[in-house]
Amino acid sequence: MTVTAFASETQERFALARQVADAVLFEGYVLYPYRASAAKNRMRWQFGVLVPPGWGAECEEYDFQHTECLMEPKAGATLSVEVRFLRARRRTVQRACPDGGFDTVPELRLDDRVLVPWDEGDEERVEVVASVDELLGDAVTYPFRRPAREDIEPVLDAAGRTVGRLVRRCEEVGGTVQLSARELDGPHRTMRLTAVIENTSDWTPPEDGGATRDAALPHSLVATHLLMALSAGSFLSMTDPPEWAKGAVAACRNLHTWPVLAGEPGRADLVLSSPIILEDHPAIAPESPGALYDATEIDEILALRTAALTEEEKREARGTDARAAAVIELADSLPPEVLERLHGAVRSLREVAGPGSAAPDGGFPDEYGVPRPDAPWWDPASEAGFDPERDRVVVDGRSVGKGSRVELHPGLRRTDAQDIFLRGRSAEVEAVLHDVDGGVHLAVTVEGDPGADIRREQGRFLYFQPDEVTPLEDDA
Repeated sequence: MTVTAFASETQERFALARQVADAVLFEGYVLYPYRASAAKNRMRWQFGVLVPPGWGAECEEYDFQHTECLMEPKAGATLSVEVRFLRARRRTVQRACPDGGFDTVPELRLDDRVLVPWDEGDEERVEVVASVDELLGDAVTYPFRRPAREDIEPVLDAAGRTVGRLVRRCEEVGGTVQLSARELDGPHRTMRLTAVIENTSDWTPPEDGGATRDAALPHSLVATHLLMALSAGSFLSMTDPPEWAKGAVAACRNLHTWPVLAGEPGRADLVLSSPIILEDHPAIAPESPGALYDATEIDEILALRTAALTEEEKREARGTDARAAAVIELADSLPPEVLERLHGAVRSLREVAGPGSAAPDGGFPDEYGVPRPDAPWWDPASEAGFDPERDRVVVDGRSVGKGSRVELHPGLRRTDAQDIFLRGRSAEVEAVLHDVDGGVHLAVTVEGDPGADIRREQGRFLYFQPDEVTPLEDDA
């Protein structure tokens, strides 16, 4: 396969993964209520910001991302890499003067919108195609640079008269993509692939120490992430690797990013490495009506709240950013049937059969197997004999129950960012719970948590499964 043909095929595969990558790229780009004046829109660009090296020493952000994952390339395989990031484009607003000049102003009010200063995001891509064989050994470095530029857009009123202009300026940014591969010992032809993205911009803060993050952002790579595809062969899952590869996966080093399998489910020739922790083969919900740029909320809530903004609030949102304006129009135009789909969806169903099992229509069957739709879908009698405060479960040969002390070790497959922060912390078991599927869960409070007493009063605990904890002491 020629490199050109591979690039064309790769672009098709990347297109599906970009639906999720776009959500990463624009996560937090503009938050509800989509107005520049909103407090939470004054502190933006939270994920994957690679700052200039000269600024990294002044803050707690980084100038690089380091990705490592395992792959099994076939002979002659080619690796295609696409680095994506946003470049902050600073926009100022100017009003037309009678003498033909322009004055910079804090806002420019039009009939349908209120234009204000704002940092827009320009999407940038860096594409690299290389054979796997040439990556063996020392790292191969691919530098890239984007020059500074300035654009001017006239602002016209309803009558077509020039009432002002928008001046947009991008600062120069530069960086490198470093790729390397190393063959691992073992029965399989497995390689560890390393990809490092680094900001090499030469901007430095002024010597008087007056620089801020706001000054560094135009020279930063924002929401940086990468897509990697093999022409022949496959990647190994970093969250659910085969048993023989678990040691090699654990030895991989991923800094400020995390790689997952992407693209079509069932395929393993594409990886998305992003600053947001995702599961393998992440996908956008088919019910989602469009980009709302705020993945910490539910589409239904955002759409309803946005539609309920006052007309003055919508005018400011439209003037904040073209993407914010599109959100306003989307919320105002959603038909009832689309909102109904956002209310909830059934992803899958499974049939439960046999004595004591739920009937297909949700009713609990009687002794002859005939469904009774008015009955609950679980057997209330099955709860008899369970006592969360007295039940115990055996973990590593020790009996664990209410009052036991355990050390938390959340598993990779069932974890989120909050769980990761608690890895290695000690906790007290508050209850042993059983679910209707036969699973066992431990409700715990973390030792040293100043809000532990309040959590106990409200019954708000953290939950882990028995294989995610280690007993710290035997109980009497």
